[in-house]
Amino acid sequence: MIIKSTIDRIMEATDIVEVIGEFVQLKKRGANYVGLSPFANERTPSFTVSPAKGIFKDFSTGKGGSAVTFLMELEKFSYPEALKWLAKKYGIEVEETVDAPENREEEQRRESLMIVTGFASKFFHESLLDSDEGKNIGLSYFKERGFTNETIKKFELGYSPDQWEAFTGTAIREGYKEQFLVESGLSVKRDNGALYDRYRGRVMFPIHSFTGRVIAFGGRTLKKDKNVPKYVNSPESEIYHKSNVLYGLYFAKKAIRDEDNCYLVEGYADVLSVHQAGIENVVASSGTSLTSEQIRLISRFTQNITILYDGDAAGIKASLRGLDMILEAGLNVKVVSFPDGHDPDSYVRLVGTSAFKKHIEENKKDFILYKANLLLKDAGNDPIKKAEIIREIVESIAKIPDSIKASVFIKECSYLLQIDERSLLSELNKMRQAKAKKDGQQQQQSSRFNEPPPDEPNFFDEPEVNVAKDESIQEKEIIRLLLLYGNKMIDWDGIANTYIGPFIIAELSDVTFEHPDCKQFMEIYRQEVENGVLPDDTYFIHHKDKGIVDITVNLLSTKYILSENWYEMHKIMVHDETANMKATILGAIFHLKKYKVGKILENLRTELQKADTEADQEILLNQYIRMKKVEKSISDFLGSVIIK
Repeated sequence: MIIKSTIDRIMEATDIVEVIGEFVQLKKRGANYVGLSPFANERTPSFTVSPAKGIFKDFSTGKGGSAVTFLMELEKFSYPEALKWLAKKYGIEVEETVDAPENREEEQRRESLMIVTGFASKFFHESLLDSDEGKNIGLSYFKERGFTNETIKKFELGYSPDQWEAFTGTAIREGYKEQFLVESGLSVKRDNGALYDRYRGRVMFPIHSFTGRVIAFGGRTLKKDKNVPKYVNSPESEIYHKSNVLYGLYFAKKAIRDEDNCYLVEGYADVLSVHQAGIENVVASSGTSLTSEQIRLISRFTQNITILYDGDAAGIKASLRGLDMILEAGLNVKVVSFPDGHDPDSYVRLVGTSAFKKHIEENKKDFILYKANLLLKDAGNDPIKKAEIIREIVESIAKIPDSIKASVFIKECSYLLQIDERSLLSELNKMRQAKAKKDGQQQQQSSRFNEPPPDEPNFFDEPEVNVAKDESIQEKEIIRLLLLYGNKMIDWDGIANTYIGPFIIAELSDVTFEHPDCKQFMEIYRQEVENGVLPDDTYFIHHKDKGIVDITVNLLSTKYILSENWYEMHKIMVHDETANMKATILGAIFHLKKYKVGKILENLRTELQKADTEADQEILLNQYIRMKKVEKSISDFLGSVIIK
């Protein structure tokens, strides 16, 4: 467990804009920063970061919290994992009440997988650099490919010894559980239950998560045997989903943001060679078809993607359809191909950095025009094929959400395809109308399936629902006031020399909160006050309980900010609750009490209807009369406070 003083140092050092800026492209807007949500596929920014409050709020999904919460939501870190990531970023030594557990059986499942892949990466890297077999085979291969020692160390390249149990045996002796060796894909279980190494005799390419931890591997064989697969990759696991990962993104994200462009290549070696040449904004889909999740990853940092193809025309044609997803996401796509026989890896090693960059600048083409040119060559003078190509090109243009950009491509393709622009526009509109109709039908069908069956009307239940809703609103209002003003001094007529927080707690000592998060919040706040501490909003923003963080951020966040020139422009005064703090605080306290009393009265009415004896009825009636007097006194008090 990380000690509180260490947590405090981490929180003090953490710049939430800087942390989230590593994962999301943020732009300053007033006092806050905005960007596209990393949790949802959106085109209009709804993700807001407030440096003053130290919180983020994603209005598209409702997620929010501190930098710690962000890492937990995005990278699925545990609370200690997120703290340790921040500590590493800011160079803070982590002190724990007990040493990190040696017994890995007690580690959480996901963390156990992370630990075992981290150990494997270290094992393979050391095998490459320190063992005779690794040096003679693995290191020699990497050197022949032109990779420097710096690149080998930076990307943690490795070698798996050509033995059945070299890694597995070492891992088990070090105390790693067989369960996690198998689940991570590092070891394979035989029918008799014994384990053996999956990657034996292969050079190793560790695959890093968005935050730099090793989560999987790609292993390349150096044998010429055609029966041996060239690459063996990690299977899907709890920590590795290949559709959500881009090779090299951890090392490329800053450069992608700085250059406002992402180079997309196919394989590990392409990334390594291009990165080594000083062009660091490069990632790979690792031989798999590009997925919508991978596109969304890139869109966090830039709206511009440049595809670097090798000279294999057949491979280029096969991947063209998949790239329509990039257009659909609203990104700008350019394509660069290399001379036959060359891929980005071989070409950058052949011509060097300057000539490689020059080739890209001189040969990059917009994806739509590149696709049209490539397919037209195949069609030749065949009118049927040409008609099919025209339809396919228009289908791609129809994916572009920006109508202005789409019309520009229609104009350029009209000239290129030698067909009337109006005909292309007509075809485009037909496709869009068909898509809109299909989407509408699907949405209608979905809403029918998801719509709950109508309930029989119940006139007794309806008021309860409304009361519960109002009660929740009133409870949350108390929490909001504690967050904003709990550490402010009271200076009202007849009440002074105390803080608002303890005053509210004392006034509500006889009130039980019903909303689970509100109830827990009040218990924590009351306990801290009893301990002589007055917790502020930062305390709850950085709390380890997610429910507490969520309610805190939701109550502190607002999607809209009032313009500084609002009054000058509209001559409309906006209510300022701080102008009369007595009315604000007492109003909230007694509105809540009024709802609580109303709930008691409702229960008494129900009991009166069910009472069997006159004695029971008399007792309940007396209680009802007393509570009505309490309700009236609260109403009278509210009226006098609010009016004054």
